[in-house]
Amino acid sequence: MKNTEQRVTGLLDEIEGVIQGHRDGHGYVVRDDGETDVYLPANEMRAVLHRDRVRARIVRHDRKGRPEGRVVEIVERPAQPIIGRLLHESNVWLVAPEDKRYGQDVLIPKGATGTAKPGQVVVVELTEPPSLYGQPVGRVKEVLGEIDDPGMEIEIAVRKYGVPHEFSEPCIAMARTLPDKVRPQDRKHRVDLTDVPLVTIDGEDARDFDDAVYCEPAKVGRGKGWRLLVAIADVSHYVETGSPIDIDAYDRATSVYFPRRVIPMLPEKLSNGLCSLNPEVDRLCMVCDMLVTATGEIHAYQFYPAVMWSHARFTYTEVAAILANTRGPEAQRRKDLVPDLINLHDVYRALLKARNARGAVDFETTETQIVCDENGRIEKIVPRTRNDAHRLIEESMLAANVCSADFIQQGKHPGLYRVHEGPTPEKKDILRSYLKAMGVGMSITDEPAPAEFQKIAEAVKERPDAQQIHTMLLRSMQQAIYTPINSGHFGLAYDAYTHFTSPIRRYPDLLVHRVIKAILTKQHYTLPVLPTPGEQHEKLARRLASRVAPPGQKPKKPVATSREMQAWEAAGLHCSANERRADEASRDVEAWLKCKYMREHLGEEYGGVVSAATSFGIFVTLDQLYVEGLVHITELGGEYFKFDEARQELRGERTGIRYAIGTRVRVQVSRVDLDGRRIDFRLVREGEELELRAMKDKGVGEGGKDKRGRKAAAPRAEHSPIGSLRSAVKKAAANKGKGRRKGRP
Repeated sequence: MKNTEQRVTGLLDEIEGVIQGHRDGHGYVVRDDGETDVYLPANEMRAVLHRDRVRARIVRHDRKGRPEGRVVEIVERPAQPIIGRLLHESNVWLVAPEDKRYGQDVLIPKGATGTAKPGQVVVVELTEPPSLYGQPVGRVKEVLGEIDDPGMEIEIAVRKYGVPHEFSEPCIAMARTLPDKVRPQDRKHRVDLTDVPLVTIDGEDARDFDDAVYCEPAKVGRGKGWRLLVAIADVSHYVETGSPIDIDAYDRATSVYFPRRVIPMLPEKLSNGLCSLNPEVDRLCMVCDMLVTATGEIHAYQFYPAVMWSHARFTYTEVAAILANTRGPEAQRRKDLVPDLINLHDVYRALLKARNARGAVDFETTETQIVCDENGRIEKIVPRTRNDAHRLIEESMLAANVCSADFIQQGKHPGLYRVHEGPTPEKKDILRSYLKAMGVGMSITDEPAPAEFQKIAEAVKERPDAQQIHTMLLRSMQQAIYTPINSGHFGLAYDAYTHFTSPIRRYPDLLVHRVIKAILTKQHYTLPVLPTPGEQHEKLARRLASRVAPPGQKPKKPVATSREMQAWEAAGLHCSANERRADEASRDVEAWLKCKYMREHLGEEYGGVVSAATSFGIFVTLDQLYVEGLVHITELGGEYFKFDEARQELRGERTGIRYAIGTRVRVQVSRVDLDGRRIDFRLVREGEELELRAMKDKGVGEGGKDKRGRKAAAPRAEHSPIGSLRSAVKKAAANKGKGRRKGRP
C-alpha cells in the first residue's frame, strides 16, 4: 500500500534535467537530482533535441516502477552545432545528423547551404528549433569535406564532443614570445643536475617527454636501498596562472589522443619543444628526490626545482631488450648507461614488493593499438604488450605521485587529489551474488580493502573462467576523479594520491606543480576564478552526488567549506569531466575506424570470445582483430534465452546452452552501421561435429547418454563454441510459434 501511495504522489512531480536522445526515436530526461532517468516516448521527443534542458512531469510508471514523463517546458537550448551529411532529396536540402541521438533531420533553406555539396559532411547551426509539427531548421556553418577523407572521423569527433582543437590568437601570440631554449636567468634558484645521467623512457611514437628518471644505490637508514630521482618538465615556469596559454590549457584540461593525431593541451612550441625533456639539451624540471628501502618503502623525499640535461631517449622496447640481455647489441650501444638501468630495475622490483604487500589491485588486461596507413585506414590492430620497462616507469611515477600528495597534505595547502573510491553498495551486492553463483568460494566484506579483490583474482587465475571473473571484479569499481577532498585511491591502496608526473598533457598535474612550488617558497597558491560549469561538469556533478550514502538517506554532494575550496572542487569537476570527454571522443574515433575496417570483411567468419552478456544478446571480441560486435539474442537460435544477472550470462531454456564472459564462439560479420558505430555478428553453426566432440569430451556416448547410461546434460558453450545448435533449430522448427524471442532493446 505504501509503495502505491508513493507511486501515485510521484505522478504529478515536476523534475528538471537534460534530454538524452536515443537512436530509436525515444529519449530520457537525465534528472538533476540523480534519481532514475525519466523515459520520454517518441511523440514527446518531437519538439526537443538531445542535450536540451527541460522541465518534465512524471505521468505514469511501468510494471517495473520506471517513470515515464511529458515535457512541460524547455528551460534552455544550448548552442550546439550539429554535424551530419548534406542531402538533396525531392528538391529539399537537409542534413542527417551523424549523432543519431538527435533523432530528426535538419532542414536547410536553399540559400543557407553555402559552398557545401550533396554528400559532404557539414556543421550546422540551428536557426529554428523543432516543434510538434515541424522539423528543426538550420544553416551550414562549416564544410568538413567528404565522408571518406583521411582524418574525417577525428574532425567529426572533436566537434561532436566539443573538444577545443584550435588555440586562441592570444595563446598563439604568447607562445611566439617564449624563448627557444633555457636562458641564464631561468637557472636562478635551481639545483644543477646536468651532470646526473637522467634518461627518458617512452614509446616509439612519443613526441613529448615529460618525465626522466635516474637511480643509484644508497644507504637508507641502517640498510641498503636506492636514491630514485623522478624529474618532471617544469611547465609552470612558462605557463603563468591566468595567462592566455593557461586559459586555453584549462579549457582543454587534457591532451586528446587519436590514432595518428594528438590534440595537445599546450601549443607545440611548449609540448614538443621548450618543456619536452628532449635528449642532450638543457631543460627546466621539478624533481622528486626519494630514498627507497630494500622493501620498497619510501624512507624520505624532497622536492626542488632544477635544470637537467637528458643523457638519452630510450624506448620501452630497447630498455626491455637491455634488461633481458645486458651483453646484447642494444646494451653495447648504451653501455655507459646500462648500470643505471639495472639500478632502476632493482628499485622497481623493491617497489613491486611493497605494492604486493599493500594489496593494490593489479589485473592484467589487454590494451590494443590501432595501426593506420598513410590514408588513415586501419592496417591492423595489435595488442599493447607491457614489459618490465613499462612497469619500471609506472612504479617510479606512482612513487613520485604519492610523495606529491603527502607533501601537499603535510603543507596543509588545498590541491587536487586523484581519488578512487571503493565499490558502491549496489555494485558490492552484484559482485557478491556473482561470485556466489560462480562458486568462487570467496567474497568481499561490507568495507572491502583492495587486497580482497587481489586475493580473489589470484585464487581464480588458473580457472578457465578467470578472465570472466577478473572482468567482473574490474566492473565493480568506480571511476577515479580529481577532487580537493582526499579519500584515498582504492585501486592502488594509497591513503593519498595525486597526479604530478604529466603537466604537459594534464592540467591537474600543472596545478599540483604550482601548489608544490608555493609550499616550497612558503607562499599560498590561489585559483584565479571560479570555473564556469559546462554540460560535462553538470553531468559528472550529478553522478558524484548520487554516490555512496547511508542506508535510507538520500545521497548528498559534499559541501565545500569555503569559497576557495569551492573553486578547487569546481576545477576538479572540470578536469574530471574533460577527461571523460577526451575518452569518449577517442573511443568514438576508434569505433568509426573499426567499423570502416570491418565493412571490408562482411560475410567473413572469425573465432572470438564473449566480452559481455546482456538481456538482448552477447558482445563478442574477435581473436587477432580485437574488434567487438553484437550477436543479437534473435541470432542465438530458435529458443528462448533468459539473462541470468547473478551469473552475467544468457541461458537457453531448452538446451541449457550458456553464453557468459569468456565463452568461445565462432561468428560471421553480418552488418556494419558506420553512423551508429555498431558491428553485428551472427553465430556460425558448423554442423553436428563440434557438438559430438563436446559431448565426447564430457564422456557422452551415442544416444545422448553418458558412460553410466544417464541422460547427458546439454553442453556448455565454453566446450562447444557454437554448440552446433542444429538439433535446437530442428526443435524450434517443429514447435514454430510456441517459443518466444526477445526483441531488440
